[in-house]
Amino acid sequence: MTGTRQVRTDAHARTTLDKAADENFPVAPFFLPRAWRDDLMAVYGYARLVDDIGDGDLAPGGADARLLGLDPALADDRLIVLDAFEADLRRVFDACGDGPRHPLLRALVPTVRRCSLTPEPFIGLIEANRQDQLVRRYKTYDDLVAYCELSANPVGRLVLQVTGTASPERIRRSDAVSTALQIVEHLQDVGEDLGRDRIYLPADDMARFHVEEADLAAPSANASVRALIAYEVERAGRLLDEGIPLVGSVNGRLKLLLAGFVGGGRAALTAIAAAHYDVLPGPPKSTKLSLLRAVGAVLR
Repeated sequence: MTGTRQVRTDAHARTTLDKAADENFPVAPFFLPRAWRDDLMAVYGYARLVDDIGDGDLAPGGADARLLGLDPALADDRLIVLDAFEADLRRVFDACGDGPRHPLLRALVPTVRRCSLTPEPFIGLIEANRQDQLVRRYKTYDDLVAYCELSANPVGRLVLQVTGTASPERIRRSDAVSTALQIVEHLQDVGEDLGRDRIYLPADDMARFHVEEADLAAPSANASVRALIAYEVERAGRLLDEGIPLVGSVNGRLKLLLAGFVGGGRAALTAIAAAHYDVLPGPPKSTKLSLLRAVGAVLR
């Protein structure tokens, strides 16, 4: 019986990890050393699961809540599940206890030990998802960047820590890339986010371009919305450009990985431009060919 439950639990964790294929950038590509791939997938599994909790995208049936020691009936209370998830995260760093309950957090333990990771970046991701339950609009671009400091930058920092290449300058440039990638995702998902009653386009920018919330609910973007999206695309592109020296500061396979992050963001922005900045019918997606071209341009 225990073996059957374990297989079921592992399959549940695998479903979360399989979402890596849908990201704008390669999460743990084949050319990396096996240890790096394992560690990056462990970090990705954590980040994906905490986002799924915050977005209400957990698998039906309350399995994750049960794994975290909660009554499955509480699975829809995102703040309660996030609290339980943070408590389970604390067990990852508790050398004296029995360890975490959730399989994706158990998978994180060897990575934390091997790479001497600290709780702060992981807690930042939880705090970002708590904020998502309480803050639905952002007045200024600076407010949005502060949110990205919690929701995106910890991931880039963890990549540097896993690969043993963290330094103050690399972290600064990694933060710029991570923030850009988060903004790119928000630009792709304007319609989906509005369906969750969230708007990540700064209110000040919307007012500048004479965009109302009702405009974002239309089937297709009007000229004002397209101008606003084009403006945000240009700003995200400038942040991605700050990552070029980061790519140039490392060698070998890590250079390819970081070029994949920057190139993935650039390819996504190119896809938005190719859609004439109309993101409302659905997220414009880059092709594998455009991704390869963007990575090649970054490396050059």
